[in-house]
Amino acid sequence: MKTLYIALLSGVLAIASAAVNAQEPTRVRGTIAAIDGDVLSVKSSSGNDAAIHLSDKTVIVFTQPIALADIKPGDFLAVTSAKRGDGTLTALDVRRFPKPVNPGHRPFDGRDDQTMTNATVSAMVQSASGRELTLTYEGGAQKIVVPEQTAISALVPGQRSRLVPGAPVNLTAASGDGGKLTAIRIQVSPPTNR
Repeated sequence: MKTLYIALLSGVLAIASAAVNAQEPTRVRGTIAAIDGDVLSVKSSSGNDAAIHLSDKTVIVFTQPIALADIKPGDFLAVTSAKRGDGTLTALDVRRFPKPVNPGHRPFDGRDDQTMTNATVSAMVQSASGRELTLTYEGGAQKIVVPEQTAISALVPGQRSRLVPGAPVNLTAASGDGGKLTAIRIQVSPPTNR
């Protein structure tokens, strides 16, 4: 009887674990290779292709290019930066968000030489090293140099018409029956020049 109870308990735990894992969203970053109806073919940064299904519930946001001058103290930004040997941060990508999302400063993609800072702009200055932002978050602040060539954008509501081949995407998807990935949220940028 005890063995049967343990076997049943193990089975219930395995099913519960599988259900939880099935609920975890998958993150895909890459470029749209093709679109066929409600299915995007995305070439991921690792070089793999992923078929991503769209639904009526898929949220699409577009990274609308803006000028650094459009950013004001009090705006909330997500800044991907390269970390130099001396600890200086140089912005690779600056995005203005409509509201705070996951504030803080951390390694980006598990790399020691890149960081992600999600924080509020407290100052903007022109320094000897160029344009510089000071971003603050609970428990800290970061000064980040913003070169002229840095991509700067604001997240705005997007439409399916923005989902075109060559457009970079950063998306989260839910895994369904048979491993089918359905997009929950897609952040799409203007197509890159080829």
